[in-house]
Amino acid sequence: MAIKAIDLRRGIAVEYNSKLYVVHDFMKVSKGNWRSFMQVKLKDTQTGSIIEQRFRVDDTLEQAFLEQKSMEYLYSAADTHHFMDLNDYEQLELSGDVVGDAVKYLKPNTQVQITMYQGKPFSVELPNTVELQITDCPPSIKGATVSNVGKDATLETGLVINVPDFIANGTVVRVDTRTGEYLGRVND
Repeated sequence: MAIKAIDLRRGIAVEYNSKLYVVHDFMKVSKGNWRSFMQVKLKDTQTGSIIEQRFRVDDTLEQAFLEQKSMEYLYSAADTHHFMDLNDYEQLELSGDVVGDAVKYLKPNTQVQITMYQGKPFSVELPNTVELQITDCPPSIKGATVSNVGKDATLETGLVINVPDFIANGTVVRVDTRTGEYLGRVND
């Protein structure tokens, strides 16, 4: 289906130069007597690189339809990661380059959205927050009076985050998957 450049919005997938891109950013530019144009940043879904392209407002691009599947993470073996479709229980094996940095937040039974294009998966979308257990962190310092002092803690997935000084080993914490920041303790 064709889409005009003026109708491009952030997150829309388009085919351009026989590649699949997702609109990363866009801006309509109008300069005096000159014709308006769209300045668009497109993110290549395979390489992750961003290109900047200029289109006339009436140029048409081919819109790509992406399929989102709800899946559950099962386990990892070497550089492959296994997911299960929640509707038909079919399993899907993804390579490390498709999963990317999302693997740092994945533990068994985590539900994710896998984006597919023409039946091929190309990205994994995590929930905004995950709950992970701390496996290694230095002990609290008694008598420390400085507030907002943090320490590095290693989580069960191997991710290292900065946590407040009062957090101990075995504590389950909530982590923002978009920024990698500590959000708080999970109450039992």
